[in-house]
Amino acid sequence: MNDLTAQVAAAAPFTDRLDMEFVSASPQEVRAQLAWDESLCTVGGALHGGALMGLADNVGGFCAFLNLPDGSNGTATIESKTNFFAAVRSGHVHAVARPLHTGKRTIVVDTEIYDDGGKLVARVTQTQAVL
Repeated sequence: MNDLTAQVAAAAPFTDRLDMEFVSASPQEVRAQLAWDESLCTVGGALHGGALMGLADNVGGFCAFLNLPDGSNGTATIESKTNFFAAVRSGHVHAVARPLHTGKRTIVVDTEIYDDGGKLVARVTQTQAVL
């Protein structure tokens, strides 16, 4: 486990439960990946949508956290929209989260999830309330 992954897992234990690996993080972009695992699948060996949404929510939430205005304590997801485009039956999925809006009361983050071949698997847009 790399240092960034360990730091995120200490604050958000669900990331460890999914065995997510954080690759890089800045206010402009957060990257993480999740390995295909049979325990995270649905019928036909496809990575479950809930696993993909868990990845996107955590990566997007971390991106929102990195964009908090001074004096804020955290964020909470108040809205999320997911579009699934392709099934993943092996390898890894790679999430890239970028802020679309960073305000005083809300932060909106767009997270794209790709397979190992670079094909778009899902796109999640979430609105985070600033706490």
